[in-house]
Amino acid sequence: MRDFLQHARSIHADLVGMRRAIHRHPELAFREERTAALAADAVEAAGLAVRRGAGGTGVVAEVRNGDGPVVALRADMDALPIREANEVEYRSTVDDAMHACGHDAHTAMLVGAGRLLAGAVADGDLPAGTVRLLFQPAEEKADADNRSGAVHMVEAGAMDGVGAAFALHVGPHLPAGKIFTREGAIMAGSDTFTAHVTGESSHGARPEEGIDAVVLAAHVVLAAQNGVARRISPMHQGVLTIGTIRGGTAENVIADRVSMDGTLRYFDPEVRKRLRSALEAAMTVAEAMGGRAELELRDGYPPTLNDPGMARLAMDAARELLGPDGVWEAQPMMGTEDFAVLLREAPGALLWLGAAPADRPRELHRPDMDIDEDVLPIGAAVLAACAARALARG
Repeated sequence: MRDFLQHARSIHADLVGMRRAIHRHPELAFREERTAALAADAVEAAGLAVRRGAGGTGVVAEVRNGDGPVVALRADMDALPIREANEVEYRSTVDDAMHACGHDAHTAMLVGAGRLLAGAVADGDLPAGTVRLLFQPAEEKADADNRSGAVHMVEAGAMDGVGAAFALHVGPHLPAGKIFTREGAIMAGSDTFTAHVTGESSHGARPEEGIDAVVLAAHVVLAAQNGVARRISPMHQGVLTIGTIRGGTAENVIADRVSMDGTLRYFDPEVRKRLRSALEAAMTVAEAMGGRAELELRDGYPPTLNDPGMARLAMDAARELLGPDGVWEAQPMMGTEDFAVLLREAPGALLWLGAAPADRPRELHRPDMDIDEDVLPIGAAVLAACAARALARG
């Protein structure tokens, strides 16, 4: 196999420059116009065929090398509504927005993979077929119709004809330069919900004249957690989290309404069913105590399920570049990824690239999130190698 890593190291400075340019100017979901233009211009300059505006602000670019299979490589582009705490030269210039999930690095690495693959075509080193690069908007947030960027890209035809798909996510908490993946479930599925409990207001000094919605909500929370503990086997994995509670108007007024928002996380569809059932049963506690309950459940991302064959293919490609110690088995994570939507269209695999900075590991979705930029060539090379191996496999 072509030594993609050697070629990737030769463009290290370009990858760092692109990552920092995107990091300085983060754009939230469905607003990634500048980021998309940077990516599109860069791969177009490398000779790729480019389609802009896919699924809104997405970009589809193709490395074409005759007739053969189509392999997709995907990077997400959106930032998060978080104020950056890092005091670095490339810190965000946008108030209350930063790349706290590494999508700046994902975009830069996919541009790098496109350049590596274009070079392979020019040198006659790429198997026949097409590698389709998907620069996807809105992984972090769905639209008003609950459709994330991956759904928009599928609807725009970005996955038409694709036989295999790969994506890579940086892990600032993982050892730098190592690849982590596994067969089967690697990231959880999620649903979200909003619950309302309604009682009857009264003066805080005369609680007997009202029905306290705060007390009702407290019983619902406890019932939901107890339900999860007793409705799901300890051999399975599932989470029900209530993240916000809002209610009441004054310290001396019995609240007549409380609203709650939360999320369900699961790998197994049966666990998802039981989580939903436990939540629905918990809501009836408010009714049994004289109140009323409403529950809105919203479908979220499905679990990210790596195809076993494609996961092995990706691990083999990464080992050839990084050596046997360069690839570790990942543990399933309760976080979610809408790459799962693309994996419903074609078999493929999600990989994690360790990117912990030298000073200390960081965590995703935090104001101090940052990465070791020396991993950027590794990510670009691994993506290109996965695509080349998939083309060769046919």
